[in-house]
Amino acid sequence: MKTVSVLVFLFLLLLLVAEARRNQTGCDQFTCGGLDFKFPFFSTTMLPRCGLFKMKCSENSSEIQLVENGEWYNVKSVSQANTITITDPRLSQSLETRTCSDLSSFSIPESPWLKLATLYKCNNSSRKDGFYYANCRGGSSLYYKSEDGHDVSGCSVIKTPESWVVRKNTNQSDVNATFSLYIDVPGRCFSCHRRGGECNKIRNKYRCVGATTERNNKQERMIKLVLGIGGSIILIILVALFITIHKICKRKDGSELSRDNSKSDVEFSHVFFKIPIFSYKELQEATNNFSKDRLLGDGGFGTVYYGKVCDGREVAVKRLYEHNYRRLEQFMNEIEILTRLHHKNLVSLYGCTSRRSQELLLVYEFVPNGTVADHLHGDNPPHQGYLTWSMRMSIAIETANALAYLHASNIIHRDVKTTNILLDGNFGVKVADFGLSRLHPSDITHVSTAPQGTPGYVDPDYHRCYHLTDKSDVYSFGVVLIELISSKPAVDITRSKSEINLSSLAINKIQNHATHELIDPNLGYKTSEGVRKMTTMVAELAFQCLQQDNAMRPTMEQVVEELKGIQNEELKSQNYDYREETVTPHPSPPDWGEASLIKNVKFPRSPISVTDQWTSKSTTPNTSAYEF
Repeated sequence: MKTVSVLVFLFLLLLLVAEARRNQTGCDQFTCGGLDFKFPFFSTTMLPRCGLFKMKCSENSSEIQLVENGEWYNVKSVSQANTITITDPRLSQSLETRTCSDLSSFSIPESPWLKLATLYKCNNSSRKDGFYYANCRGGSSLYYKSEDGHDVSGCSVIKTPESWVVRKNTNQSDVNATFSLYIDVPGRCFSCHRRGGECNKIRNKYRCVGATTERNNKQERMIKLVLGIGGSIILIILVALFITIHKICKRKDGSELSRDNSKSDVEFSHVFFKIPIFSYKELQEATNNFSKDRLLGDGGFGTVYYGKVCDGREVAVKRLYEHNYRRLEQFMNEIEILTRLHHKNLVSLYGCTSRRSQELLLVYEFVPNGTVADHLHGDNPPHQGYLTWSMRMSIAIETANALAYLHASNIIHRDVKTTNILLDGNFGVKVADFGLSRLHPSDITHVSTAPQGTPGYVDPDYHRCYHLTDKSDVYSFGVVLIELISSKPAVDITRSKSEINLSSLAINKIQNHATHELIDPNLGYKTSEGVRKMTTMVAELAFQCLQQDNAMRPTMEQVVEELKGIQNEELKSQNYDYREETVTPHPSPPDWGEASLIKNVKFPRSPISVTDQWTSKSTTPNTSAYEF
């Protein structure tokens, strides 16, 4: 009993330290309308510096202001991936009463923290490409999408969610009062908030006001040190008094407590991570009982299904294999990694099931345009198509940006490959699959672990020395660059023995001054001097990334700068004719009806599963008998 008293005292001491830290900022997480919120959101009962979006809370509902003193919107759901689904009650009533004739009065207030689309309403009805909303239509309410080079004089500007500018057919669409908005808050604002400051954007520059200084931090550390030393002295005295009497009981209680704590860490992980919990029944209904018609991909650690949850969002549901002994580790790892990240080029995690659920399921945003591998050398007709050179450069830069962000966040992806790079409807990049990712503390040079990843992409230095570093991702990205310029798969057993791996083939060609044999001729290498120069520069950059010695490889930040420099050369090139590029249109899954899904529509392979089979062009992980 006295041993329990010692543990209770220690627990109260830890609570005291935590309370002292919370009092410094005056801000904390809160529950609003049954949903959990944290920065950049704050409630009406908190100080304005606690967040960027004010929430008005009741027991069963929550409302949000997008700008200070603005209109209130009803909140439907919120994701840790910075996506919030809201309803405009004024627009909803107007649509119900059929009094909606002009979207101008429902324009979303412009905020530095929101990613919005732009519509133009023009009086000149003779303009081409105009369209109207069938359920919100007035006498001259023709709208036009924002496109560079179009004359918009005499037009009024309407800020809208991105879903409003996607037309269903040639000249009309529908507007929905419930829509999703992407909240774009830079990492420096999160850092400012943690230090008790308020983040402002003035003249396109972010400023942190009122954050704690180094002196405040020293005072905080001093308080913790005093409390820690004092608590330790008291604890030692109490333990010394009872150690003789309770030695055997203490040893027994200690082992039981250790076992209970290890179980509790996993059982209640969703409480720590603070992400939305989906019921198994809800996801079972969303995927039509995990129907084969909804299958997106089948990989090394689970299968992925297309679904639509009750709030209307399209999702990808990852179902971890039940008999895989590492599935819980993958489940926990992917949740922990993704809840730390906020980047537009990383796939968004919407939530998961509880560990007590019938199965372990992860719920992601659905990215409709397949993977880069599908477009380069896939066999899936809805997504197979020709990627132009400018599109490939954008894919390379956005992927490199995402990896540089991961490395700045002390995270190594460890499975960079074209099947893990998704493309949205505008061919924007979403890097996915963090099941193999590892945290890499900034104060150490490497993490010692058995090599894992996908054959053809695994860093040979990592495979040889068992030292995982951020340069391992650089090597894998080098393979991706070669795929983008050659349109060849990373592994192809039909090639000669020395060139089965694309990296070996590329190094041989580049060293022998035969780069022209490596580059896809369909890109215009032989006909365009600009393409010839730029593809050669990308090949040289990939060669640097593929160096055997990881110390010789550039960092991802350096790779980003090099790629942007090459892209600038592309824009300056006088011989490069953009009009020659054509984009093959592909059907977008958001436009598919329920009937189409049932009629054996073949969805793209999903990179949310860690790998595909070894015998296919997308290969399986390099498993090892070693554990870590």
